[in-house]
Amino acid sequence: MKTKSFLELADVKAIAAAAEAEAVKNNWAVTIAIADDGGNLLWLQRLDGAAALSSHIAPAKAHTAAMGRRESKTYEDMINGGRTSFLTAPGVQGLLEGGVPIVKDGHVIGAVGVSGVKSNEDAQIARAGIAALGL
Repeated sequence: MKTKSFLELADVKAIAAAAEAEAVKNNWAVTIAIADDGGNLLWLQRLDGAAALSSHIAPAKAHTAAMGRRESKTYEDMINGGRTSFLTAPGVQGLLEGGVPIVKDGHVIGAVGVSGVKSNEDAQIARAGIAALGL
């Protein structure tokens, strides 16, 4: 039997604080979502000025990155590359850049999804949050 790492509340708070700091530093109004390895929402934070829709998109990006075990941009690129049939995949919604998996010892233990600015900036914020864990 293997031992499985998981996100604790202290980890989630550290990720959220670092992601928020990155967004504030750049004056970006975003929503930050953190999910466990099953895509279940652990944290949702909408910064002042972030669009209401971002509070739906960020969790979807986190869910997609956690369940797919890869960045949500992978799916966006796949669809933009012509594989539009992937849009019918069950249970997948956040098919836009900005969802980044949290990987420890080669295993996905969760994901961060961000929405509110350019998608590459969303991903930048997510990565800054994950970096706080020092993995």
